[in-house]
Amino acid sequence: MVAPDFNELNPDASPQAAYGARLRSLREAGGLKRSWPNARTSPRQAAGAVVVTRPPLRHEYRMSNIAREEAMGSSDNTASPTGGTAETSSVRAVNTDAIAIPEADAERLRNALVDQIRADGHARTPDVERALRTVPRHKFVPGASLEDAYANSPVPIKYDSDGTSISCASQPVVVALMLDQLQAQPGERILEIGAGTGYNAALLAHLVGDSGHVTTIDVDDDLVQGARAHLSAAGCTNVEALTRDGALGHAEGAPYDRIIATVGAHGVPRAWLDQLAPGGRLLVPQRLKGSVARSVAYEQRDGRWVSLGSEMNTFMPLRRGIADDGRRVIPLSADGTVRLQAHAGQHIDAGALSGVLGQPRTEEWTGMTVHAMESPEWMELFVSCSVPSGLIRMLFPQSAKGTLLSDDPYPSSAAAVDKGAVAYLARRLSEKKTPEGGRLWEFGVIGHGPGSDELAATVADAIRTWDRDYRGRAATFELQPLDAPAIEQRPGLFALDTPLNRIVVDWQ
Repeated sequence: MVAPDFNELNPDASPQAAYGARLRSLREAGGLKRSWPNARTSPRQAAGAVVVTRPPLRHEYRMSNIAREEAMGSSDNTASPTGGTAETSSVRAVNTDAIAIPEADAERLRNALVDQIRADGHARTPDVERALRTVPRHKFVPGASLEDAYANSPVPIKYDSDGTSISCASQPVVVALMLDQLQAQPGERILEIGAGTGYNAALLAHLVGDSGHVTTIDVDDDLVQGARAHLSAAGCTNVEALTRDGALGHAEGAPYDRIIATVGAHGVPRAWLDQLAPGGRLLVPQRLKGSVARSVAYEQRDGRWVSLGSEMNTFMPLRRGIADDGRRVIPLSADGTVRLQAHAGQHIDAGALSGVLGQPRTEEWTGMTVHAMESPEWMELFVSCSVPSGLIRMLFPQSAKGTLLSDDPYPSSAAAVDKGAVAYLARRLSEKKTPEGGRLWEFGVIGHGPGSDELAATVADAIRTWDRDYRGRAATFELQPLDAPAIEQRPGLFALDTPLNRIVVDWQ
């Protein structure tokens, strides 16, 4: 399973500063615990890390980083270091000579992890819960300690030459979330795009049973070899791991009842749709516009590929194939510590934005507020659809807050750009209160560079429009060919063209 990387998700999923107050309120209400029940204390828990037991987690690292910030007092919104190796590195195979792990300890920690996932509102069916309690995750991350193998965190296994994590064992709560969405059934044939460690394929194999079959593919042969070894060590016999360009799928094994992508995609390759059996389901973490992404479940209804539901979720993109959605980093500060993480298809003048944060600042506050544990995920998507550049991930270290940036920059898909101007989302504690007396945070927009006042006003207006007309409403998604007739023009309806197809986003 090629899972979210720290450069995309540790940064882009960790609300900071004001969210510490959210955790404090949770802790006071009894919603936080310093360790898992009946679980051996991990090194991070021994250091005082907080475990979030509620509300549901919907994004890799989103709440785990909030918890760490509340306990430890810092959370850098930057890429994870790798040790500076110039070559791509990965775990290539299981070390069969590793020190034996007491299975009773592994089972106890595994059950404690699943208890936490269930408390967070995931693993909603008995079948998914049983798979998570049965498949030994530690056998798929043999280089990790037992505590890390059963922590609710990703385990990185491969890095690119620039230090970007390009594969890891995904955070278990996100694995559970996607298995809930996929709804795999006994006897089904499943194609997984992104083999990673093989852990997700093993869970799928457990769900489909001996009468079903799972094919997992990956563009990197070393990952495939490692996944095969892990699957063999875990005793999985109804899974094959193959080296393939994920965007092409695996036609030789088609048709499939379910296809699940555990890599991010912008456009959806036609091969995935063609290789589904009638009535089949596609689940894909899809980058919609800018950096905003959701895990969308599609099925064909009356000849149209329409969504059944979606969850906030971001994975590292497809690489080295026809659907490559690579990224580049664009410095915004003179020292290069604050950067945009833009995708290759986004046409941004990096030179015009160089050092832009050193230019005078403009601020516009919107009056839109959120309470302590309210997710602004649909606001992010609406605003991203509404502005030409979309909202782009902004990476920054803790030290940039209150210096290069505002005191509380929003650490998700946060920045819009226009030529030499940038405008990013920020928050501040509001004077208003909830009816129960709880605290509220107001969203604002901070701009720098020529034309930033107009750009900030555009972003702020989109936030206000969402707050006034669409708050509390979810969107649906439809895949259309690029040559499909133009959609009707009306508020709340957006057509997003990708290199492969059109995504229609509709607030009903």
